Amino acid sequence: MSAWSARLDELGIALPEVVAPLAAYVPAVRTGNLVYTSGQLPIANGELAATGKVGAEVSAEDAAHLARRCALNALAAVDSLVGIDSVVKVVKVVGFVASAPGFTGQPGVINGASELFGEVFGEAGAHARSAVGVAELPRNAPVEVEVIFEVA
Repeated sequence: MSAWSARLDELGIALPEVVAPLAAYVPAVRTGNLVYTSGQLPIANGELAATGKVGAEVSAEDAAHLARRCALNALAAVDSLVGIDSVVKVVKVVGFVASAPGFTGQPGVINGASELFGEVFGEAGAHARSAVGVAELPRNAPVEVEVIFEVA
């Protein structure tokens, strides 16, 4: 196991509290050596950090920061379930971007999550990914991210 918690400290990143489920699900589930997170919204201190469509009410740059927040929330969910230091690899990231008509910058938005995983996990943070534009997300969130982690 790697000392990812020490790496977070080195980066000055504190994991947030696990976001309470907004419906009938749990934040993360382990099966075998994989942990699947539920879709994480950009919730900070119990509140949605922004609302609206990317490319209209929310800029692509702001949305990338929101995707990073989603990734932090995913890390918190994993940490609460198995401990962050048990992560072996980030396997897959799926990002959903509530997109204004004509907005095609979904990959750049989801880079906010992907780059965080690279900062924290280095080569173990390299992952497969999908970045999908959607019409609406829960609570009018601009972005949602779900992640699959390999754990020890």
